[in-house]
Amino acid sequence: MKYSILFTAALTGSFFMAHAQQAKPEDTEIWEPIPKVVTPGSAFRDAPSDAIKLFDGKNLDQWVQVDDQSPAKWDVKNDILTVNKHYGNIETKQKFTNYQLHIEWKVPASITGSGQARGNSGIFLASIGKGDDGYELQVLDSYNNKTYVNGMAGSIYKQAIPLANPGRMPGQWQTYDVIWTAPTFNEDGTVKTTAHVTVFFNGVLVENNFELKGPTKYIGKPEYIKHGPSPIKLQAHGDKSEPLSYRNIWVREL
Repeated sequence: MKYSILFTAALTGSFFMAHAQQAKPEDTEIWEPIPKVVTPGSAFRDAPSDAIKLFDGKNLDQWVQVDDQSPAKWDVKNDILTVNKHYGNIETKQKFTNYQLHIEWKVPASITGSGQARGNSGIFLASIGKGDDGYELQVLDSYNNKTYVNGMAGSIYKQAIPLANPGRMPGQWQTYDVIWTAPTFNEDGTVKTTAHVTVFFNGVLVENNFELKGPTKYIGKPEYIKHGPSPIKLQAHGDKSEPLSYRNIWVREL
């Protein structure tokens, strides 16, 4: 019995040694599919070659008014898009599912007010109805401006507190870089996969693959509603502070 065990162990060891000797680096190399070539922007934050330019400073051809789908009527001047609260929210003509978004925004240097009434706007990563329906990434002056933390800049409104507050002072341009993974639904309307979002605010990670509980709501708990590809919406908030400005908006479908 003793010799049989020794023989079996030796045989097993020889097998694994021979197997290891047969393994090659090439065994774990993957050659296809080959990733598509994307030319990066010539400068940091410039749109890469496969991006869809939603606003490049020239016009609002990619946008419509949310309420009646007429051409967007916000103000465009000197390569800057400024919120016009008289006309309400605007959204993209094109609908999206999963994407990478870059957007820059600025609170006026002369901003007044406090809390939520200080440069309030929002980026709805998926607009699923009129008004403020959808999934909102909050835009707000959060530089020495106290408010509820799930409503400050970089928050997923009323759901996710930002991991940090890298907000710049009013009058300076700020950037959001977003990875949005849309929810999916079964035929009966139940949730198949939830929505997730990652947000970099001025280059600082503030939302790390956060799992949303549903569309964001001002009052009440979030609850998913079945929908498909959706526009990206910019909010014309009703507060009395001076309006926000946006520039350099582009998106890459994923």
